[in-house]
Amino acid sequence: MDVLSVTPLLLLLSFLGCCAGQNVLPDGPVDAILGKSVTLKTLVDKPVYVFIIWNHNDGSEQTHVATASHTGVKVNDPYTGRVTVNQTNGYLHLEGLLASDNGDYSINIITEDGTTITGEIHLRVLEPVSTVVITPSLTEATEHNSTVVLTCDAKGSYLKFAWLMGTKAIVPDGKRITLKEKLSSTLTITGVLRTDLPTPVTCNATNNLESQNSAPFSLIVHYGPDKVSITPPTLQIPPLQSNFSLSCASPSSPPATFSWYQNQQLLEVTGPVLTLEAIEALKLGSAVVNFTCRANNAKTQRADSSPAVSFAVMEAISGVEVSGPTSVLRARNSSANLSCRAASGQAQSVRWEQDGVAVSSAARRSFSPDMSSMFIRPLQKEDTGEFTCLLTNPINTDSASYRLLVNYGPEAVQVVGDPAVEVDTNVVLTCSAASEPPANFTWKFNGTKTDIKTAQYQIEAARYKNTGMYMCEAHNAVTGKTSTYTHTPVRQRGRSAGRRTLRRSHRWDRDRSPDRSRCRHRTALFLQTESAGRVSVLKKFLHSAGDPGQTSDHFVSHDASVQPGEASSWTQLVQSKPSLHHFP
Repeated sequence: MDVLSVTPLLLLLSFLGCCAGQNVLPDGPVDAILGKSVTLKTLVDKPVYVFIIWNHNDGSEQTHVATASHTGVKVNDPYTGRVTVNQTNGYLHLEGLLASDNGDYSINIITEDGTTITGEIHLRVLEPVSTVVITPSLTEATEHNSTVVLTCDAKGSYLKFAWLMGTKAIVPDGKRITLKEKLSSTLTITGVLRTDLPTPVTCNATNNLESQNSAPFSLIVHYGPDKVSITPPTLQIPPLQSNFSLSCASPSSPPATFSWYQNQQLLEVTGPVLTLEAIEALKLGSAVVNFTCRANNAKTQRADSSPAVSFAVMEAISGVEVSGPTSVLRARNSSANLSCRAASGQAQSVRWEQDGVAVSSAARRSFSPDMSSMFIRPLQKEDTGEFTCLLTNPINTDSASYRLLVNYGPEAVQVVGDPAVEVDTNVVLTCSAASEPPANFTWKFNGTKTDIKTAQYQIEAARYKNTGMYMCEAHNAVTGKTSTYTHTPVRQRGRSAGRRTLRRSHRWDRDRSPDRSRCRHRTALFLQTESAGRVSVLKKFLHSAGDPGQTSDHFVSHDASVQPGEASSWTQLVQSKPSLHHFP
């Protein structure tokens, strides 16, 4: 006998050894779309069973769906051809879902020892979302006066609605903008504004499985005119025979129509633009008159006027030139007169600037009564720069510039370099000076002119013989001035780690012989050292060539070896003779 065909026996077995609610099925509900398929999954993995029985309860009666055993699956009407049961895990799969498939589905797993495991889950068969439509109460509204009601209808089950502008949801404020939702959704806007729905809106209908948008809806809101304005809004004096015009504008939907008034009298001019040609046709001369614009909206039946604009017609400033000195200018010795004029137009104000900064009267600077000329005396280096003259009238501002160059210097000459260096290191002395034009440089070493004619004096691998006074001489060829700077004598450090201290005493003895061309200089040198090494001593003395009042510098160098802690002294009698180093 086929046990699968004996339904009473299966129903009887379902009551043997019952142990229900052991997480056989997941929590519901499970949603599926009408006409499509769904699988009700179990939470047991390869259960050991004798029978797996699925039943359906639509709320009024229970129907046996299918029974699975090791020998096969039995599907009952009306599920034949639409239902399968997985014999491994007990999954129930339904095809071609009907509205009548809604309801609770229960499972009974009967094990070999007679125990029954049960579970239940709710299936909702949802009608597809379709036919989402917005129905407006008005397609055109007047700002502040109209109330608009938009209704969204759709087909489908368990629907929810949302109103969107683009991708952004419309949020009700509970006052002017409200939402109501039952089987449909209603959006109500009281006292509609132009900003409420500036872009098309859509209605979205959705359930747990599907979503659909309506076609976009655009609400036309008529508004304005308001804030009527004329451009340019301030007092203007247009130049003769120019393309000057007045433009009138006002936010308005539909666009407003415009009319023009001169001193409150209607002009035979329509449209948003009043041209200078039309103004000149009024033959008003140079008199200052008021012009206003009036805007009108035929839909809203509203009108508004602009503030008045007053002006007269005048010639523009053009062809501005600045003249100045053509000779070479020197600081403290020269003066300058700058004059400004325009080829056409009359200026009502004159402004002078130097390098973009306003110039006013000062101790060295003065202006003519009409500000058209500026006089500077005496010139200083700070007067170098670009002087600009700006001429202004109500029509426009025009300007011109003149480059003033004041030659000065050299000033603030200085030499930058190390005061002490190690033997065999490179030495760089850099000379600088403030000068216009840039100064030319020459160098003297211990009073003797060198061949160096650049701002830098470089010594490669310094020796003791490089010790001495370095003088930089800066010369300006235009001003004819020369300034010098003497660098502090270089005190050279030897390779020895120790320190040497040198102190010197000297006295001069003049030869009393008839031949007074010789002068003797006695110098006593005392050297205290902390380490062994050699020391080079550079001595300087004056030589008189016959006339005691005429002298020149002479230098002689002496080398000696010293030991730590040893005090050495030398007394040298040095006379002027060819073997000595002479630095004129």
